[in-house]
Amino acid sequence: MGRYVIRRLLQMIPVFVGATLLIFLMVHVMGDPVAGLCGERQCDPATEGRLRQEFGLDRPVWQQYLTYMGHVFSGDFGTAFNGQKVIDLMASSFPVTIRLTLVAVVVEIIVGVALGVVTGLRRGRPVDTSVLLLTLVVIAVPTFVTGLLAQLVFGVKWKLVQPSVSYAAPLGELLLPGLVLASVSLAYVTRLTRASIAENARADYVRTAVAKGLPRHRVITRHLLRNSLIPVVTFIGTDIGALMGGAIVTERIFNIHGVGFQLYQGILRQNTQTVVGFVTVLVLVFLLANLLVDLLYAVLDPRIRYA
Repeated sequence: MGRYVIRRLLQMIPVFVGATLLIFLMVHVMGDPVAGLCGERQCDPATEGRLRQEFGLDRPVWQQYLTYMGHVFSGDFGTAFNGQKVIDLMASSFPVTIRLTLVAVVVEIIVGVALGVVTGLRRGRPVDTSVLLLTLVVIAVPTFVTGLLAQLVFGVKWKLVQPSVSYAAPLGELLLPGLVLASVSLAYVTRLTRASIAENARADYVRTAVAKGLPRHRVITRHLLRNSLIPVVTFIGTDIGALMGGAIVTERIFNIHGVGFQLYQGILRQNTQTVVGFVTVLVLVFLLANLLVDLLYAVLDPRIRYA
């Protein structure tokens, strides 16, 4: 097990370097960031040269990347064009997005797995058909439509929640945005759990457990559910990074000043330091989530062993 973890950590190094390099190159082809720093007027040559030298934009891209990575390993993600440290922006925005993502993941796991188990055990019945149709509608409707409808109905019409989230973003105000953020993933988890439960319910080990006279709830929880959750855990693990990075639409709708908000502002203003810094941390989150998923396999299925 220890050797497997070390091997996986070593494999994460080239993936991390390749992902950050790709993002770094893509951000640098978006346009000239200095062109937008002087407003509508064009910067004079002296000011433009000073800004390029200050932010290191006068050097080759490969040299900028090496300098940036050297600063990253020392905990310095650079300075935004407004003079604010990127690490300070992260300190204020990541806790908000982490709380929002936790709400979304909890809703995704509890509701998605529960609906998947119920429909998987009642395959072909009316409840199964109804849930499948509902999940198909949720997947088909874009997130911004779902968010605006939820904001209109629950926040404006019924006044059950605040239409927009305050700057502090307490956990109670993030329940509705978390549900909106988790809606599509919840539908996928439901369908994935249903398919896995329906398939494993006909497996030999389930029939053996039933033949031994084990109670139904024990057959489902100890035998059927644990083996059926392996593909679900894989999806949820990869979805954590996607939720944190893909919360731009949800955070814009509910006025949440999180990672998505900062990424949107960075892209809009062509602020390369902000965009690359936030994406670098998101890449780390994605890699660590995948490592955790791989380690959970042995817990869910004891037949899985790591060399």
